[in-house]
Amino acid sequence: MKKIGFLSFGHWSDAPRARVPDGGEAVRQTVALAVAAERHGFDGAWVRVHHFSHSLSAPFPLLAAMAARTTRIDVGTAVVDLRYENPLYMAEEAGIVDQLSRGSSGRGRLQLGIGRGSPEPAADGQERFGYFLEEGQTWSEVARERAALFRKAISGAGLAVSNPLMTHGLPARLPVAPLSPGLERRIWWGAGSRSGGVYAGSEGMNLVSSTLMLQDDGRPFHIQQADQIAAYREAYAASGRDTGGQAAVVRTVLPLAGGDSGGPAGRPGETGDAVGQLDGGPARSGPSFTGPPAEVADRLAEDDAVSAADYVLFTLPSQFGIDYCTDLMEKLANVAHDLGWKGHP
Repeated sequence: MKKIGFLSFGHWSDAPRARVPDGGEAVRQTVALAVAAERHGFDGAWVRVHHFSHSLSAPFPLLAAMAARTTRIDVGTAVVDLRYENPLYMAEEAGIVDQLSRGSSGRGRLQLGIGRGSPEPAADGQERFGYFLEEGQTWSEVARERAALFRKAISGAGLAVSNPLMTHGLPARLPVAPLSPGLERRIWWGAGSRSGGVYAGSEGMNLVSSTLMLQDDGRPFHIQQADQIAAYREAYAASGRDTGGQAAVVRTVLPLAGGDSGGPAGRPGETGDAVGQLDGGPARSGPSFTGPPAEVADRLAEDDAVSAADYVLFTLPSQFGIDYCTDLMEKLANVAHDLGWKGHP
């Protein structure tokens, strides 16, 4: 049984007759989509995080609202860009959201994807947030350092030195608060390469595999991604850790029934891998599957990386509005049922 979720950018546009005209409507509809996803039997409602663009940015208030309006479904990110984050402040925010998500079940539902982030529109975004590289540093190194400190914080390690005038009887070093036990097992590292997958496994995190594979070697996307997952699992097993072990992949799937036109998306043909250059090297993005439900189910069943994954996240074109996306989620849930991944919602 695989878990399924949606992944949304939360795009909006101020174009005439736009279904999501501004940022306020984008966040309100994202909360409503989480409610609809739970109703249709999804396991997760995940959002992308981007800065300086017409999409979702600060995730924690949004995740808290999503958790408050649901009772069972995971709320997650893929991914929080650590170039923009203070790891200790993020640990406090994550602890609050995870505690709010517990409700009467007592189960924390935050699935927090973190990473170095993706290419972005702002050339100096991190500097505007007050973060600068030191000489010889790279943002990838900074992201990994911040990830290590964040994970140390959510695990309850003492970090700040106690003030003896204010903290009589307390430990010499103080942890962040509130803590949320178990959250350290629900941290996902976003990786777009085999080496990134190995890093996630060796550090004992879960893996959320990117929609892009860097270091492209010419083979189909799903085969390279399946190899990444295998390398991740091998590294995780060798790490001796017990705080990860799950892998997630992202797919764009549009099941169409009968005379369905695809709604505002039209009826695009199925696309294959796209190949180009990114970060100075070859990169490959995965295909999209469009067609009758039985056909897209067959394509998903033939996808090596989907078969290897524990969690499949379906991209959700949120800019087409709540009605379109809710209908799409119902169709995707039926496809997951037909594949034997889920019971019927």
